[in-house]
Amino acid sequence: MGRGKIVIKRIDDTTSRQVTFSKRRNGLLKKAKELSILCDAEVGVIVFSSTGRLYEFASTSMRSIVERYNKEQEDYQLMSPTSEAKGVIIHQENMKLYKEVNVLQKENAELQKKVYGENDNNSHKKSSMQPHGFSTGYELDGPRDLQLCQPQKRDYETPENATNLR
Repeated sequence: MGRGKIVIKRIDDTTSRQVTFSKRRNGLLKKAKELSILCDAEVGVIVFSSTGRLYEFASTSMRSIVERYNKEQEDYQLMSPTSEAKGVIIHQENMKLYKEVNVLQKENAELQKKVYGENDNNSHKKSSMQPHGFSTGYELDGPRDLQLCQPQKRDYETPENATNLR
């Protein structure tokens, strides 16, 4: 013979309410202890009665459980939809900057063609590094490490025509 189902609502009779609270509280704390032992889980249960009395169970220290809970809540808030939206914004900014870098690399390649000329039609298959550390911009697949340096004087250049670019 099974137990009858009860309607889950506040128990009006004070004595019945207190007896039910006591039995269910003890059952809850017992289940919390069993869960921690059987499943090697870190469990903490805090119950305040209607009179304000505290009942608790902690498989380890209640302080460490509460600190862990607070840390998890902070981590969860960092990964909330708001922070995911901030991540999307950062990704969009990165894509915008990547496109700007590509445009600058193409402009740089055109300027290099004007300055150094193009000896043959297959020059885009050669290394993208030209004298003085400039990139031709033909290889746009990955990140670039750019360095600024002073151009080296060539033996055949004089100071007058070294600065005059055609």
